[in-house]
Amino acid sequence: MKKVFIIFCLILFITGIATAQISRGGTLYVSVKNLPLKASTGWFARTNGTLEYGAQVTVIQVDGRFVEVRSASNSSLTGWTASANFSTRQVVSGTSSTATQREVALAGKGFNAEVEQSYKTGHQELNFAAVDRVEQTINVNEDELLRFLQEGRLAMGDNQ
Repeated sequence: MKKVFIIFCLILFITGIATAQISRGGTLYVSVKNLPLKASTGWFARTNGTLEYGAQVTVIQVDGRFVEVRSASNSSLTGWTASANFSTRQVVSGTSSTATQREVALAGKGFNAEVEQSYKTGHQELNFAAVDRVEQTINVNEDELLRFLQEGRLAMGDNQ
């Protein structure tokens, strides 16, 4: 019982630290190549504008895993996005390439090029080249996806 209590307290402590890092009025930095800022937290919300990798923002408000931010370089540019798209530390744009939103998400889950290579080595029967080809050739924009969901009368999630 004592062990469960200690683990519970540790989880609360870690959650408190994570929450404290992103708070109203705080400064964050964009950690993905291009970051669309939306009018609301919904997937299909209107895009107010985009921020580039390394851009500085100020947190206006926090709602769960979403944050509303204001651009430091353009105070009229505000919008919502997932907090995972930011770093609390200043980031410097690289000279060759920077991380995509997908790469940042995968890295957050502990998935990187080394892990992928290790998985490929252990699963040689799988056709990873086909997966790579599909990822490179299939690109569906938000308007097409929304039309598909509406025509199929499919649920679009909690946030519209």
